Amino acid sequence: MNPTPEIKKEAKTPASTVYEIISYEGLEEMGRPLQSLAWSALVAGFLISFCLLCEAILKLYLPEGGSSFLIYNLGYSVGFVLVIIGRFQLFTENTITPILPVYDDFTRANIMKTARLWGVVITLNFIGAFLMAFLISFSPYVSDEMMGLMVSISEHAISNDFAKVFLLAVPAGFLIACLVWLIPSAKEGKIFLIFLVTYMIAVLDFAHVVAGSTEAFLLVLEGHIEVVDAASFLVAATLGNVFGGTCLFALVAYAQVQKELD
Repeated sequence: MNPTPEIKKEAKTPASTVYEIISYEGLEEMGRPLQSLAWSALVAGFLISFCLLCEAILKLYLPEGGSSFLIYNLGYSVGFVLVIIGRFQLFTENTITPILPVYDDFTRANIMKTARLWGVVITLNFIGAFLMAFLISFSPYVSDEMMGLMVSISEHAISNDFAKVFLLAVPAGFLIACLVWLIPSAKEGKIFLIFLVTYMIAVLDFAHVVAGSTEAFLLVLEGHIEVVDAASFLVAATLGNVFGGTCLFALVAYAQVQKELD
């Protein structure tokens, strides 16, 4: 059967094509200059903080109880839309993007390039998130009521022990990697897709290390937790996100197309 142009247009994007797109993007990111990666990751850390800000703003104007939880969690997705549509470097996206080329060509050079990418991106994500948390904490324009709401949201997000944070971070890492996989096929629906996936992370109380880092840093700056508590959350969430994105989703994604790439 020779498919017509209309059939080709309407047909689903093959998994092998999606793999090749993401793998190509991964190789591009692995080869970028450190300065470019650093600035992009810094901006991503800054922008992801709008997850917390937008949640608090919506909660401020919603009545207590009822369906307000489902509504104000829509604000959580705003930061992700800004980062992903803006093509800034977010650590959890990189749990799959540079990993597919590594699975396909498992060499020391590719492993080192991935380690370099991960190290730069997560460090600058944290710095950007800390700068935003610092601005929020010391800004004269943030009301006591607004600060109280942000603290309350933050405490709810990172109040669990190390093991539970890890377990809550695994599905978050899996979903973000899934989001990266879906975006090449989304075409005009990318913003809706980002909202849908990240909203699931919010309402199910999963742990995302970069979005959660703003909350952890804010609680430290406001004197609600110790530095060691924030560090425990960040380590557990990082490990969980990596396990969910790299060890689960990326591995399965690679396995389903491996024979098609030979």
